[in-house]
Amino acid sequence: MGNAKTRLVVPLEEVGLSDVPRVGGKNASLGEMIRTLSAAGVRVPGGFATTADAYRLFVREAGLDRAIARTLAGLDPRDTDELARRARALRAAFRAAPLPPALAEEIAAAYRALGGGREDLDVAVRSSATAEDLPEASFAGQQETFLNVAGRADLLECVRRCFASLFTARAISYRAERGFDAERVALSVGVQRMVRSDLAASGVAFTLDTESGFRDVVLINAAYGLGENVVQGAVNPDEYCVFKPALKGGFRPILRRTLGGKEQRLVYDEEGTKRVRNVRVPDEERARFALSDDEILQLARWACAVEEHYGARAGRPTPMDLEWAKDGRSGELFVVQARPETVQSRRRADALETYRLKKPGTVLVTGRSVGERIASGRARVVRDPRVLSEFQDGEILVAEKTDPDWEPLMKKAAAIVTERGGRTCHAAIVSRELGLPAVVGAAGAIRALGDGRAVTVSCAEGETGRVYDGALPFDVERVDLKGLARPRTKIMMNVADPERVFSLQFLPNDGVGLARMEFVVSNWVKVHPLALLHPEKVEAASERAEIKRLTAGWADKPAYFVDRLAEGIATLAAAFSPKEVILRLSDFKTNEYARLLGGAAFEPAEENPMLGFRGASRYYHPRYRDGFALECRAALKVRSVMGLKNLKLMIPFCRTVEEGRKVLDVMAENGLRRGEDGLEVYVMCEIPSNVILAERFAEIFDGFSIGSNDLTQLVLGVDRDSEVVAPVFDERDEAVKRMIASVIRTAKAKGRKIGICGQAPSDYPDFARFLVEQGIDSLSLNPDAVLRTTLAVLEAERAAKTPAGV
Repeated sequence: MGNAKTRLVVPLEEVGLSDVPRVGGKNASLGEMIRTLSAAGVRVPGGFATTADAYRLFVREAGLDRAIARTLAGLDPRDTDELARRARALRAAFRAAPLPPALAEEIAAAYRALGGGREDLDVAVRSSATAEDLPEASFAGQQETFLNVAGRADLLECVRRCFASLFTARAISYRAERGFDAERVALSVGVQRMVRSDLAASGVAFTLDTESGFRDVVLINAAYGLGENVVQGAVNPDEYCVFKPALKGGFRPILRRTLGGKEQRLVYDEEGTKRVRNVRVPDEERARFALSDDEILQLARWACAVEEHYGARAGRPTPMDLEWAKDGRSGELFVVQARPETVQSRRRADALETYRLKKPGTVLVTGRSVGERIASGRARVVRDPRVLSEFQDGEILVAEKTDPDWEPLMKKAAAIVTERGGRTCHAAIVSRELGLPAVVGAAGAIRALGDGRAVTVSCAEGETGRVYDGALPFDVERVDLKGLARPRTKIMMNVADPERVFSLQFLPNDGVGLARMEFVVSNWVKVHPLALLHPEKVEAASERAEIKRLTAGWADKPAYFVDRLAEGIATLAAAFSPKEVILRLSDFKTNEYARLLGGAAFEPAEENPMLGFRGASRYYHPRYRDGFALECRAALKVRSVMGLKNLKLMIPFCRTVEEGRKVLDVMAENGLRRGEDGLEVYVMCEIPSNVILAERFAEIFDGFSIGSNDLTQLVLGVDRDSEVVAPVFDERDEAVKRMIASVIRTAKAKGRKIGICGQAPSDYPDFARFLVEQGIDSLSLNPDAVLRTTLAVLEAERAAKTPAGV
């Protein structure tokens, strides 16, 4: 560094973050990682960079500085046709100008040195603008990248084309919007050894959740072949999510694996005239994940190391956006780019904006959700971004995929739908920057939506984005969380959907009082556990085929149930860690179990499933004991393998104390021993016997959670599913309230925790006040009731002269 400022070419290992003005953000970042993180095991391909001085020498000697000033004088970047014409003229001038001999020779010498004397080494040639990849002005994606470049002549041509790409229409417009004059920005070219990911896989990694901004995870996308397909959204990649705090503790916390389509791979064009080309991926490879668990964890560790280093340099947390590649010859992983993330890292932590559809509609197409918002408009299919006149402000852009050429058009859209791409593709990244909802990887969207149809794009329902027929009404709730006091009574949440929890955890809360296992089983696993243990008993051919499809990749079919269930549970636990998350073990009724794939063969037909073979009674019974063992294995994996010790377990519908003991014994047989490794086990209080014998239940369980729905049903003798007697069902009935007051007193006397997870406190503020007056420890609420009930509880505590904490 130092006095080398006038050099035209520098090795990457000689530059660092302080050299952004000289070699641009991309190259400075590569050099920083090579110099500082190699000792930590982070592998970065070696290479060299031309300097900003080299670019300015080229521009000056070729007279291009005068051409730039003349061509851009008086340009209105909003005039897209004129912008495109002038941009083409400038690029043509750049490509026609020869490189200065001194610069060409220095590049050639550095290339020979990189190849150990060879002049045919295959390299990647990337542009790096001198203001690029700064959080304040990210020019990422605005300039060119060339892969599989080999030979001196090809290399020098690509360098010249990189210089020219500083003047694409999108790059000129981008700089103009951000107030960067042409003379203020130079361009460095980075040349790196090619990582042969065309023979393996590549992708991106973010050190936060790209939708919610949740910072405790690493999100990784992966596809076969060279990485441009993932970045450009040309394929639907695999997606993996890793929980950072447990990873740093030495655990293996892969929260989620989502299999992508990976339809094509970008490879070297060995026989044709192009450098690279796309080829179809065989179905058997598409059905496999592109990365092993060890590789996922390795990439996540490196991402954490990069994030920590950049954060220490910046003096503040610095979420990162990385590109990685796996070499198919050596099997080694490499980081090939790193830059600060520029969208979610700026999200306000003291404000919450929630979108909610007011009524359901007909779903036309689904894909990956981006943006957590909702928008309506007329669909407009666009196949060529240059045809801007056809697209009107506020329409829904529908396309196969997007790249930087589409950005002027994307700015006019109300929402975006693409047939290809994952949550880290170009369409997703730009949509977040623009604050638009986008559904990516929506196969068949062009045909399903067509032109002119009124549609609603909803990205506010979890990871699945939906496009509905018609303009559906929706609400937007904006809440300022600044200065909101915290009550003495814990305000917890009822959650079920792992796809939404990273957003829900931003609500002011004290953890999860009820995590419903049934939702994870029905939506993530989908198969009855006994159908995996005894597949020969599943009669329907269609069900056998669907089970085979879902479990592809698992030689041990019961392990599919354990792995998928563990991932869903772990996501719930990770979102709220280190706060406690209380998981209610499965509480399906027999008719609900029977609706799972393969379930009909294993479930009895009951006249009244609500009072039949459910809850604790199933867990030790020979008819389901083996299925419950798989549930236990999943919970044990979450705590012991994935390191989420904040997970606690709860037994539903436990009719007798003896039944509770039997369940605890079966859990212990499967590795879940109450008190071991901090494991707490709660019991639902939803049967009169739980209240009457509360002292004895308190001897074998760590706490109670009142299920007001079932308790009301059984105290009043009302079937809560019956419309005829529905008016009689009321949790606020005096008999129910006396039962609740009684069990709260008993739990307090026995030193046991007690909360409530039923519907009543979410629906009735007066009922919440009653519970506070009784001294309940916690209220677990539906997410949409958290804020209003928090205010009601604060008022109740003030009325009771109970000091509230802040």
